[in-house]
Amino acid sequence: MENTQTNTATNTEKTTDANDGKTIAVISYLTIIGLIIAYVMNNDKKTEFGAYHIRQSIGLAATGLALGVVGLIPILGWIVSVLGTLLLIYMWVMGLVNAMNEKKKPLPFFGKKFEEWFKSI
Repeated sequence: MENTQTNTATNTEKTTDANDGKTIAVISYLTIIGLIIAYVMNNDKKTEFGAYHIRQSIGLAATGLALGVVGLIPILGWIVSVLGTLLLIYMWVMGLVNAMNEKKKPLPFFGKKFEEWFKSI
């Protein structure tokens, strides 16, 4: 009977950790403020799933910032910025869907690079 209680407690802890990781992952994709909140939440209670999606979301934010800078260049920069923003929206939706479905899958196009660049986070 004691063994059953121990297994139940362990399963409950794993479920709670998984839910915390999923919550952190989803929040990380909701604006820059959500990314900061997710980062702070993940520092309190480390989850690998949450950290993975935080890294992906930081990559999206950095890409958005770069597109904003490129958008300052007349004509060609505007075109690149508009096309890049559409690509960024697609990647954001894919990241959010992966987080909601509890998948640790890199974002299309730049996800593998984001893993490399932000591995220290």
